[in-house]
Amino acid sequence: MSSSLKPLRWGILATGGIAETFAKDLLRDPSTRGVSDVNHVVQAAASSTSADRAKAFLKEVGAPSSAKAYGSYKELVSDPDVDIIYVATPHSHHYQNTRLCLEAGKNVLLEKSFTTNAEQAKVLVDLARQKGLFLMEAQWTRYFPLAINIRKLAAEGTLGDIKRMYADNAFGDDVEKKFDVKHRMVNPDLAGGALLDLGIYSILWIFQLLYHIQPKDKRVKPKVSSIITPEPRTGADECTTIIMQFATGAHGIATTGLRVGSDPDGKHSAGPSIKIQGTKGELQIFPPAYRPTQYRIIPNVAQNSTLEYKEVTEDIPGHGMFWEADECYRCIRDGKKESDTIPLEETLVMMEVMDEVRKQNGLVYPEAIETTDYPRDL
Repeated sequence: MSSSLKPLRWGILATGGIAETFAKDLLRDPSTRGVSDVNHVVQAAASSTSADRAKAFLKEVGAPSSAKAYGSYKELVSDPDVDIIYVATPHSHHYQNTRLCLEAGKNVLLEKSFTTNAEQAKVLVDLARQKGLFLMEAQWTRYFPLAINIRKLAAEGTLGDIKRMYADNAFGDDVEKKFDVKHRMVNPDLAGGALLDLGIYSILWIFQLLYHIQPKDKRVKPKVSSIITPEPRTGADECTTIIMQFATGAHGIATTGLRVGSDPDGKHSAGPSIKIQGTKGELQIFPPAYRPTQYRIIPNVAQNSTLEYKEVTEDIPGHGMFWEADECYRCIRDGKKESDTIPLEETLVMMEVMDEVRKQNGLVYPEAIETTDYPRDL
């Protein structure tokens, strides 16, 4: 990183675990990932609890002493020295928090899932476009070199015509022991359940390969069939399976769950959690789906494929959230209002798919977190 580069001054909205991971990655030396054209600064952080909590957060992540700590989100969005805000609250609060940022004229990187529903997402997208602000869903996995390479292989036809794809992201937890009924993972008041928190990764992998790499004029929302098993105490979705049929005829099967896992023993004994099946062969990606480091290519011998068997392992110099931050830097530097890698149009379609899954299974969240009314106290 060159000190002559103009810094992108970040505000961190919320101080939970994912915000801490993101901020620590943000402050890593870009040269450790082979990057020299970005300059990130943590300018401020805000906790809804207290300024002291924000101060402790800034100290924990190693932010500069000049970083400001706020005890309210309104103070953060009013800071004239903040260029972009990373919103890291639960899904239930994304709409209200992000609209607060956009109304204040701030660019936003918003954690996934983007909002509680597609209607909220559309309001935010329209508002960002109206105000000329940058807005992006934090689908960090899309920016991994591994993911970029896999999209390239698929787009070039290395696997032939992709006919079917499976993607799973599931935890395998002892649900009752790990999550009390107020925990965000199972609490409907916080849009809890597997779908928005874990299933988004299964869906984003399928969209990357069956939707995103298609020409723009051929990107059509898939037909959706689904089934949900509710968590017995709260009614949040505990296990969800989605079948999507795309315009190409390809099938995408996305699964997620809290009680059974993609990698039960943590040693990849269960094999890949993602399979991309083409006429020339299959590409398998090993878990976790949100942070994969290994994939392999297997030729289809039945069709005399010339594809060669290949195994690839790619290390991540940190957690891996810095690559999405680098994308934000470059987009804002270049005057772009959205990322080509996760366009706002694609975010909206993915939200519509999750809405359809919930509709088919009667999964409704409280009105307070489904509404587009603003402002609304939560």
